[in-house]
Amino acid sequence: MFGKRNSSAPDLSPRPAPPAAKPVVGEAVNAGTDTNVDQAPAPPQAASAPAEAAPAPAAPARKAPERARSEEYYDVKTTVFNALIDTIDLTALAKLDADAAREEIRDIVNEIVAIKNVVMSIAEQEELLQDICNDVLGYGPLEPLLMRDDIADIMVNGAETTYIEVGGKVEASSIRFASNAQLMNICQRIVSQVGRRVDESSPICDARLPDGSRVNVIAPPLSIDGPALTIRKFKKDRLTLDQLQRYGSISPEGRTLLSIIGRVRCNVLISGGTGSGKTTLLNCLTAYIEPDERVITCEDSAELQLQQPHVVRLETRPPNLEGEGEITMRDLVKNCLRMRPDRIVVGEVRGPEAFDLLQAMNTGHDGSMGTLHSNSPRECLSRLESMILMGGFNLPARTIREMITSSVDIIVQASRMRDAAAKITHITEVVGLEGEIVTLQDLFIYDVAGEDANGRIVGRHRSTGIARPYFYERARYFGDDKRLTECLSSAEVNDEHGRPLGEKFATA
Repeated sequence: MFGKRNSSAPDLSPRPAPPAAKPVVGEAVNAGTDTNVDQAPAPPQAASAPAEAAPAPAAPARKAPERARSEEYYDVKTTVFNALIDTIDLTALAKLDADAAREEIRDIVNEIVAIKNVVMSIAEQEELLQDICNDVLGYGPLEPLLMRDDIADIMVNGAETTYIEVGGKVEASSIRFASNAQLMNICQRIVSQVGRRVDESSPICDARLPDGSRVNVIAPPLSIDGPALTIRKFKKDRLTLDQLQRYGSISPEGRTLLSIIGRVRCNVLISGGTGSGKTTLLNCLTAYIEPDERVITCEDSAELQLQQPHVVRLETRPPNLEGEGEITMRDLVKNCLRMRPDRIVVGEVRGPEAFDLLQAMNTGHDGSMGTLHSNSPRECLSRLESMILMGGFNLPARTIREMITSSVDIIVQASRMRDAAAKITHITEVVGLEGEIVTLQDLFIYDVAGEDANGRIVGRHRSTGIARPYFYERARYFGDDKRLTECLSSAEVNDEHGRPLGEKFATA
């Protein structure tokens, strides 16, 4: 089928190539890319692999590389891979679908292994077949990690070092790349799928995988020890507030309060540090958007997973080689105001687009949402102020704060605790302005009581005793006033005198 140029694969010695030939793996991958390996059906394979995998076989996936992948294994793989590249017709391979291409590669690799008379067990040969198929069609050594649903982050620090985050803890992985050249080739393959590039002239790049997972690449010369690749993986199944409740991130009453906030079209900012679950929580809140609303999302890398039927997804664009053609987040937010949105959702507010988002929130686009990095609701407002000033707006501080208080209704604070558990620590209402100070009131907070014998944080979510928050009239307009009152009153915790604790431990 492939028009093999040399089906007998000449000069195939029965022993692996000497160690000096090892770097050829990276060179062969690059050569394959130049001759249309990238045009092979890698995206469908990469997209389908996580969907077919299940969390159950996670442990064996970690043990296999430790058991078989010695230096000798990589030498054998180098020799077989080079023979495959010399044998296969890459142009014909690119025309096949992922399954057919994978089967064809397996047949040729089996033939090469037989001719070379390589002594391998059936399990080792199967691993070799899988690795070579991944190198040609997928993301190489990353494929086993991408297939595991229990991994939250993949951090590649050059060809020799890879770390993963499992259950909130970072651990070393035995995955390695043949060379920095192979790692760079895989980075190029990932970012090219979304029309971006990473090289010496543009060494920093944000991209995404077909399943929405967030990707960041920083290449030499900025990354000294080889390309640094970071992937924030998304789970196959979209999380809901009910699941966050089961995980202990929020209490049942807090889950009800958040669902009401999402439904009654409060303007919401989700604040938190890196890895605290801001994007996950934003996805959960958007589940309560009515299906007849037109939602427009603006993101640096499109990763939100909205389930509504009427969603328009916008994504920023970096400049081209000449430094032109850049589309910033502010450009997207300003443009989406002309697209008749009911709600605007900004994936992450990090610059002067904060000014345009606040204007949108204050001009009829109720229920708009966004995330930003900060460590508390009070700091969230300071960050908003700073980002507006970054845009060069020469406005008095009071004017900016009046804009914030008239635009933002709710701040939801997400935090990653020291035991790696993600918690929603504050649901805070923006009340108004007293003099030069923005007034906040906590509706729902998380009290830390200590830790158990296993080092896990012990605490509780509770209401602060405010029965009629400022958005009560909005909830009554949508028919959710009784449910709002019930969830706040049922989450109250009294002190030894029978009085609600209020905001006494709000900063715990």
